[in-house]
Amino acid sequence: MKSLWSDADALSYVARYAPAGVNRDLALRVYTTRLLGGDPRLVLHGGGNTSCKTTVTDLVGEAVEVLCVKGSGWDMGDIEPAGLPAVRLHPLLKLRQLECLSDEDMVDFQRGNLMTSSSPNPSVETLLHAFLPHKFIDHTHSTAVLSLTDQPNGEEICREVYGAAMGYVPYIMPGFALAKKAAEVFEQDRSVQGLILIKHGIFTFGETAREAYDRMIAMVTLAEQRLERGRKSLVQAKGLPQTPAALAEVAPVLRGLLALDRGDGAFGRWLLDFRTSPAIRAYVDGAEIGRYSQQGVVTPDHTIRTKNWPVVLPAPEAGKIEAWAKAAEAAIAAFETRYHAYFARNNQRLSGVKTELDPMPRVALVPGLGLFGIGASAAAAAIAADIAVNTVESVTDAEAIGSFEPVAEADLFDLEYWSLEQAKLGKGAEKPFARQVAVVTGGGSGIGAATARAFAKEGAEVVVLDRDPDAAQAVAKACGGKALGLACDVTDTAAIRAAFDRVVEHFGGVDVVVSNAGAAWQGPVGEVDDAVLRQSFELNFFAHQAVAQNAVRVMKAQGTGGVLLFNASKQSVNPGKNFGPYGLPKAATLFLMKQYALDHGKDGIRSNAVNADRIRSGLLTDQMIASRSQARGLSEKDYMAGNLLGREVTAADVADAFVWLARAAKVSACTITVDGGNIEASLR
Repeated sequence: MKSLWSDADALSYVARYAPAGVNRDLALRVYTTRLLGGDPRLVLHGGGNTSCKTTVTDLVGEAVEVLCVKGSGWDMGDIEPAGLPAVRLHPLLKLRQLECLSDEDMVDFQRGNLMTSSSPNPSVETLLHAFLPHKFIDHTHSTAVLSLTDQPNGEEICREVYGAAMGYVPYIMPGFALAKKAAEVFEQDRSVQGLILIKHGIFTFGETAREAYDRMIAMVTLAEQRLERGRKSLVQAKGLPQTPAALAEVAPVLRGLLALDRGDGAFGRWLLDFRTSPAIRAYVDGAEIGRYSQQGVVTPDHTIRTKNWPVVLPAPEAGKIEAWAKAAEAAIAAFETRYHAYFARNNQRLSGVKTELDPMPRVALVPGLGLFGIGASAAAAAIAADIAVNTVESVTDAEAIGSFEPVAEADLFDLEYWSLEQAKLGKGAEKPFARQVAVVTGGGSGIGAATARAFAKEGAEVVVLDRDPDAAQAVAKACGGKALGLACDVTDTAAIRAAFDRVVEHFGGVDVVVSNAGAAWQGPVGEVDDAVLRQSFELNFFAHQAVAQNAVRVMKAQGTGGVLLFNASKQSVNPGKNFGPYGLPKAATLFLMKQYALDHGKDGIRSNAVNADRIRSGLLTDQMIASRSQARGLSEKDYMAGNLLGREVTAADVADAFVWLARAAKVSACTITVDGGNIEASLR
């Protein structure tokens, strides 16, 4: 592992934060914290923490010694000074006199000694940082160090590697007891450069930010060097399929098997994040995957993101997906049964005071393919996948020099059900379309863009399809989160299938499809060129059919229903003069919507449409609006508001209708009119 320290970069941090009143100590603390947090071999998703002891001035001008320590909810990779809240140091030091301290009292005391009341909660390991005397302290969950400690003789191996340079702390759950023990170990030999927390991680310290950081790099490097000696490789399992099933075929089936049936057609869905590489394949294809993958997490901090073990699924073979689905269903059911037993066993040990969390896995290992992270959002699935990849590396290295053995089950349970750990995940009501994937065609502008943003606002993971890749990506970026923007010509059936496969590979499946892409060809129907009419049918009818077919293909594989939504437009029920080339395929699309409702209602798939008219930024360009209003002797405003209510209808209004139809769980074969009132275009 190489040091990334740069004198120039370090000074730039000091200069950057000085105008905001951030002193040199804290600025350098931010700098090295980011260096550590930017390397996934050291820190992942909120894991690890850092601190520095410094002096600040309070409101009355008095100097106060404080501990600036990583706050809950901040990631070390992009931390800012606000993510290292200042806590009065001397009150923290007095706590060491206590024999015991509850978690609740510890949190309250730390919050009560914050210099700024709006600061985040200080790390659960704040007292460990406080009880050690060093100015700068770094803590990581180094993959290499964990490979050494997660062994039956982990401490012996670490002592062989580090000797007297480090202190050795037995596994204790984070909090007051661990802080006291770590301080005791340090005081037995004050010359040590850091502490190895067995089956947990590593601390290094120093009087400068660089010294603490360089020591971390040096100690991790020693672990890496030890892992290169006397290695053995994982043995590959026999009998794996020569031709595994495609990821796009496996993912939606797995997503459906994981879904929690909430009754009355509602499902608690999950998002998937797939990863593969030669290292991952060697791991999941290993003959002993059923042993080393089921021991536990490499550091207890991971359990809240991944649970304590993954589900190991059978290897999927091309052409045999139905048989695989049955075997995978049995494996997931066995995981649930095991989890229920694990909870009951450990909850009984704690006198039944805990409430069981959901029993579904957060990581799935699939021989022949790779691994899936599983989460209630795309972001959560990605975090689970990141940690799973980290686990592959650490366990592979542990097995290469010995045998992977993390902390005991009881310790894992205590961390998984620890309120201070669960608080890191945050709690709150899910938005209506949380856990769902919404695909919008023609999403790069107008109604499509407004619809994509509307679904994102309601919590959906959004996919924007558009012929213009730049427009698709721009709208996806505006949707935030893990939204995906893809180039797709919806008149190309192969491109549509490829796009849906890409969506499935990215998120695991599809739940809502808004088939919106279209264009308005004009001309008297008795005179229009045949090629123009065929071109219009390709985009305004056959493209809708191809999109819907691919959506149904994925939705049926998932087995959790879904929603098809079509932009039918006013022309489908109220043809306009010289608009036959546009209105005819749109009328066919309206009936297409009804046919899908009729044929696939049994699959739990609803099908609805929106009948909209005179939408600025929709099919009506500014030039078209100007010419039509001029032809009628109206202002553009009067033309656009030429409806019974006298109000202009926007793309956002149409988007709201699509969202409503998607939420209306018992509405199918329905067309909603969004035009401000037009009797000729109204339905029953």
